[in-house]
Amino acid sequence: MPLKLVQVDAFADRMFSGNPAAVCLLDAPRDAAWMQSVAIEMNLSETAFLEPRGDEWGLRWFTPAVEVDLCGHATLASAHVLWQDGHLPESATARFHTRSGLLTAQRDGEWISMDFPAKPSQPSPAPDGLAEALGAEPVAIVRSHFDFVVELESEAVVRGLRPDQARLAGVEARGVIVTARGENGEYDFVSRFFAPRVGVPEDPVTGSAHCALAPYWAARLGRERMTGYQASARGGVVRVRVEGDRVHLGGQAITVMRGALVD
Repeated sequence: MPLKLVQVDAFADRMFSGNPAAVCLLDAPRDAAWMQSVAIEMNLSETAFLEPRGDEWGLRWFTPAVEVDLCGHATLASAHVLWQDGHLPESATARFHTRSGLLTAQRDGEWISMDFPAKPSQPSPAPDGLAEALGAEPVAIVRSHFDFVVELESEAVVRGLRPDQARLAGVEARGVIVTARGENGEYDFVSRFFAPRVGVPEDPVTGSAHCALAPYWAARLGRERMTGYQASARGGVVRVRVEGDRVHLGGQAITVMRGALVD
């Protein structure tokens, strides 16, 4: 029986912006090799697989190269599909069982709010060659559970980076987040995310990166609620709120394509 596939632009208020994710609704458990093959076929930064578990859902995420432990934009896309296609009432909380524990999502008008684990960072020595790979001198470098977080001098420097992807792939981490304070008052901070090591040279908008960015900037700005902008070519807005060891991520989503996987 064909399996439903929906492609969603996440952290986006219009088509062809934000971060595209494929959402595959399973009718039964599937093995990891099969899911990895589907993700390779979709060739997006993430493909999400939803398995019904009563009123809740199992959720796994795959890049074209590996399964990952946490993904924000494909979780946002998954919740959007569940509500839009009537798998959950719009007033219901979406509950996902994942490799990062229980994650939840709720509708907030045109926005979706997700409850994720915070990933606070610690000061870290710079990996060899990181500044040369980025082509910019860091102001500060810290290490979160998944990634290096590199603060740069300005928003303009973040936006203008043209990193050496081959050298970045040698950094011992899932990826490298670069960030700076926002300059025009519209956003509290800006960022970009590079993860060639896991098959994603630059991710358009990365929810899981904001699990580290939110506590990082909350400490520097003295605020729990902030708005971030990921300044990739597609770009996207992420609202964040730090609450203890959790981060609430807010974003919008829009369906772009529907299809079926012939199985």
